[in-house]
Amino acid sequence: MDPKPRVVISDTVILHTAALMLLPLQLLFSVFLLLRGHDEPGGGFIGGLVASGAFVLYLFAHGVESTRKVLRLAPHDLLGIGLFLGLLSSLPAVFFGEPLLSAQWWYVNLTDEVELKLSTVLLFDIGVYLAVLGTILTFVISLAEAE
Repeated sequence: MDPKPRVVISDTVILHTAALMLLPLQLLFSVFLLLRGHDEPGGGFIGGLVASGAFVLYLFAHGVESTRKVLRLAPHDLLGIGLFLGLLSSLPAVFFGEPLLSAQWWYVNLTDEVELKLSTVLLFDIGVYLAVLGTILTFVISLAEAE
């Protein structure tokens, strides 16, 4: 007898297949929204919501243990890393004598024609993305395990 029963919300072939196919697409779209958020609507918050929606759909189809294996990190660890990155993004401004959370930009020339723009804004958005993802998944996984 299995000591810990597998919690699966729905046990249909269509949902299993759809969850497997949609997970990578939704994660890719969430990264697109994250990176697009500097110049147009989007950013870390909406990207984190879309990514958490992908994992929640996968959880409904395949259960908590399978979702934990796909995540590879505990949701509360994602939350902690996100908060740490948000804090880390505020420090460069202090070192340059500017107010806390002032945006800092660095330009790296990869080739003569290609320039990579790095910023504390992107680091902050990645922190928000991970914090939102970790928070929602912590809630949903806790609720699924409570059943």
